This record gives sequence, structure tokens and C-alpha cells, in this order.
Amino acid sequence: MAPKLLEDLPGVGPATAEKLREAGFNSVEAIAVASPGELVAAAEVGEATAAKIIAGAREAADVGGFETGDRILERRKLVGKVTTSCKSFNELLGGGMETQSIVELYGEFGCGKTQIAHQLAINVQLPTEMGGLNGSAIIIDTENTFRPERIAQMVKGLPPAPDGRVWETEDFLKNINVARAFNSNHQILLADSAMDLAEKIKDSEKPVRLLIVDSVTAHFRAEYVGRGTLADRQQKLNKHLHDLMRFGDLNNALILVTNQVMSKPDTFFGDPTKPVGGHVLGHTSTFRLYLRKSKGEKRIARLVDSPNLPDGEAVFSVTMEGLKD
Repeated sequence: MAPKLLEDLPGVGPATAEKLREAGFNSVEAIAVASPGELVAAAEVGEATAAKIIAGAREAADVGGFETGDRILERRKLVGKVTTSCKSFNELLGGGMETQSIVELYGEFGCGKTQIAHQLAINVQLPTEMGGLNGSAIIIDTENTFRPERIAQMVKGLPPAPDGRVWETEDFLKNINVARAFNSNHQILLADSAMDLAEKIKDSEKPVRLLIVDSVTAHFRAEYVGRGTLADRQQKLNKHLHDLMRFGDLNNALILVTNQVMSKPDTFFGDPTKPVGGHVLGHTSTFRLYLRKSKGEKRIARLVDSPNLPDGEAVFSVTMEGLKD
């Protein structure tokens, strides 16, 4: 019988299990994808014991071994897609933004990053036949940009429900959990709290299917100033992004992060705007979208990086009632 409780793992007694749970390791799967160093710090056990616990968890959770491509294809069928409410935008992303991936939106202020985040917090709650996932959303808000009034406006713009019910703003707001992050350490801590919250409502009718971090780099950029702090900043950002990725894998959730840009005035050809966060963010994001303003309400989204889709552009509008073609 595969152990389902932490206490069933080799080297874990009741006291160690309690410490692990307090540190956010609530399931065998969470331990299976942890590093020995993390367990040493969390449960105050030795390096050798930590390695033994992780090995036991990996065997129990059946992760960490090789598997054939056809099995991976089977597992990929569990990946859900969330609609963006725009046909051309969905086509650019192969049918919508997919779970178990990090989608990064970058661009200058006013290009629609936060608008897309608000729209997806609504869309993820829709039934699957409307391009939703019947789930709830968690938002880590670092720049104080979440507006419930904006959700109300966007709910009004939703297409009618297939079963004829009326969309109520209250119902949507109930399934959006927002936390304001005051600095980068707090932001990292909130990613752990998100894991606890997702675990709590995992078996409810609206499990967490979307985690938004708006914006992922703002605090890191403000706190780590100058070249001397760059290595520390990137290391910390890297760990944060891997925590987010682990959240996406364990909860079959979409991770949507927004990112700021910096200007490179020495660029003579091409676009002088570059995303913040360097290669660490570039390599960790599964899909990178560059957003820019066009005339009036129009915005252009360009797919810059994706593991399986061609580069391309989509034009969409940000209207009072949300994103439209």
C-alpha cells in the first residue's frame, strides 16, 4: 500500500510530520519534489534522513523516474485551457492559456497586463463548455492593482450562460482570493500560503486553477538596487519562480505572472524595451507574451517564446466590458 500520510514515510515520526506540515509540506507529493536542504531547514532533520524521506516520498508518489512519451501524452490530456475571451488571442496560444505552465505577460504600463489578469480570474470560473475550468483564482497583488469594481464591469460583458442562469458579480468575487504583498520576502511567503489555501479547497467544487502574481518583479526590482545585489536577487527570484511552478504542477493550475520592462537606450535597431528579471525569468516562463499599445483600445500581444507554438501576433481590445476581439 503506497503511503498517503506523511507519518507513513521512512524516517518520519509524529513530531517530524508536524514540523513538515507547519512548513507547508502537506502531502507526500510536495515532499517528493522538495530538495533535502529544504527539509533539513523545515523539519530540523539530518541531511541523510532528509534524503531518505524524499526517496520514500518519490517512490510513493511515483515521480522522479523515467517514463515513455505515450504516458506523458496521456498525462498532458489533463492539462486544461482557459479562454482569454478573444478568438485571435486564443488561437495564438493554441486554444487558450494552459494549466501546469507559467505564462508571463510583459510590456510597458497601460498595455493591458492587469486587464488580462482580471479577465482570466473571471474566465477560470466559467464552466468548461465556455472555455473555463470551473475553478477559483488566487491573486498575489504586489502593486495594489486589483479592483473588484473592474471584475463587476467584466462580469457584465460575459456571454450568456448555457443553462440560462444570470451571472452575479458576488459569485465571481467569492472565488477570487487576493493577498497584497508588501515586499519580496512577503511575496515568497504568500506563494507558500497559496499552497496551503489550494490544499484546503482542493476537494471543493471550485478548486484553485489559477495563480496570478501581478507583478512578479516589482518588489525584487525596488529592493535589490545596483549590480552588487544582482546575484542575490536572481537567486531569490529563481526560487520564487520554482515555487510557483511547483504550485502549478501539484494543483493542475495556470500560473499567470506579469512583468515590468526596462528601456535599453543603446538599442539602435528594433525595440528598446526589454523584460526585467533577466534569463532566470526567461527560462522559467513556459509562454512569454509581449504586449504593446496600439490605437485607442487596441492592444497587440506577441508570443515571444513557447515550447510548442510558432511565434505570432494577436490583436485584441480592452473595453469597459473586458477583453474583446
